Amino acid sequence: MVSIAVKTLTGSDADSIDLDEETFGIEPNVPVMHQVVNAQLAARRAGTHKTKTRAEVRGGGAKPWKQKGTGRARAGSIRSPIWVGGGVAHGPRPRDYSERTNKKMIKLALRSALSDRLAEDRVRVVESWNFDAPSTKQAKSVLSALGVEGRALVVLGREDVAAQKSFRNLPEVHMIAVDQLNTYDVLVSDYVVFARHTLPDSQRTVSGASGSEA
Repeated sequence: MVSIAVKTLTGSDADSIDLDEETFGIEPNVPVMHQVVNAQLAARRAGTHKTKTRAEVRGGGAKPWKQKGTGRARAGSIRSPIWVGGGVAHGPRPRDYSERTNKKMIKLALRSALSDRLAEDRVRVVESWNFDAPSTKQAKSVLSALGVEGRALVVLGREDVAAQKSFRNLPEVHMIAVDQLNTYDVLVSDYVVFARHTLPDSQRTVSGASGSEA
């Protein structure tokens, strides 16, 4: 059984809790994490890049000069790709970069990422985000008391409004709702901070956006 200490907002031990072994205690599957993260980043691309072909560039309807007798190379249009201001040959066109990733891979990648962070002692759990009122100063002191340095991923419940307003002004903190937890955000963060009620397990459905699902 995998267990972890539950901290108060001041950093003292409040309790300990057993974590779900299927979520936090598996051997990380690196190839699956790599594939899912690539798909997630690919899905973020707009794919709206576009260059004009010679058929789309304005002008070029008349032949620049006659075919023979000028001593110059033959030319049929000033919008040829070899001319300055002409069209672009084989340039980028609008496309969809999203990749198909099945749900089992997405869940396995997330469980692998969480297990990897726990194995490196990069997971923190607090009893609750019981902020009396929004306070960036208090949020910063909480992270310091928990020993969190660098980029932190703070997993919040939808009801943790005061905590959300407290952490949002800290540039090194990325907040995420528990139902939006995903592989990329876990791996790109130095620490992952949960509250007791936001801890994922095999019974709680957590999935990340990683392109189209098969």
